[in-house]
Amino acid sequence: QLQLVESGGGLVQPGGSLRLSCAAATNTFKYYAIGWFRQAPGKEREGVSCISNTGGRTNYADSVKGRFTISRDNANNMVYLQMNSLKPEDTGIYYCAGKTVYGGTYVPECRPGDMDYWGKGILVTVSS
Repeated sequence: QLQLVESGGGLVQPGGSLRLSCAAATNTFKYYAIGWFRQAPGKEREGVSCISNTGGRTNYADSVKGRFTISRDNANNMVYLQMNSLKPEDTGIYYCAGKTVYGGTYVPECRPGDMDYWGKGILVTVSS
């Protein structure tokens, strides 16, 4: 089992920055790939960025490439999403999710259906 808790959301002006954190409760964090997903009002949940269990491989949605950076600290069971140059269309509930990795290094394609465990989500609002 993997429990995930998001933090760091809030209200930010367009062009601003936020850093989201995801804390994982597990003794085997290195066996989980982690992703950030978001859901805007009236829209389907979408993948934002995912990182492999080792941290060596990442992928990003085209809409956030060059603005968002995902990272992880396996020693402290944490994953981060640094979000810069935020736009109003980045508004939504952001979820941290985990995917069990059974061997080697694996980064999921970052589709919601790929993930096994989910946090409760945190609201990010980009507005002036």
